[in-house]
Amino acid sequence: MTALLREYPRDTWPDHPNFAASIAKWMGAHATFRALGEVIVEDTERFLEKEMEQDLYLHRIGRHGNALVHSLHGHHTWEDRKFFPELEAADPRFTAGLEMLEGDHLGLDGVLDSFTRAGNRMIQLEVLDPTQLRDEAGKVLGEARTIRRFLDRHLADEEDLAVPILLHHRLRG
Repeated sequence: MTALLREYPRDTWPDHPNFAASIAKWMGAHATFRALGEVIVEDTERFLEKEMEQDLYLHRIGRHGNALVHSLHGHHTWEDRKFFPELEAADPRFTAGLEMLEGDHLGLDGVLDSFTRAGNRMIQLEVLDPTQLRDEAGKVLGEARTIRRFLDRHLADEEDLAVPILLHHRLRG
């Protein structure tokens, strides 16, 4: 999976003549996912440490959590249906790597589902039983940290595989 990465190391990508705006946009989406994951973790830590008011926290977790979950689902669905088949057609040597990334997407669906259930339960507890809200926020924090670790690894793997293929085969330019 690293054959082309050796030829096209990460630090050379932005200056490569085949580095198209569409590649920068795709990587920008990845940066947004990382940033949203970080905001969710930091906000939850601040709430649990009583450095953020409950109303503000619940508003932010609802807004940022929803954005992260929906954006990730849309993004990886597009990758599985359109982007990865394009890469595989251009360079079948990397089929196994692309299949691994698609498998990651299935795993991510489970992680996002667990995060969504914990977040929704926590928001409902504001009305149903506010005494349990902080305990549920601890579960949200655990799920958010899992998402952040997953994204750190998966997005780096995805970029390290896809961008060299795009550069080498002059795709998306």
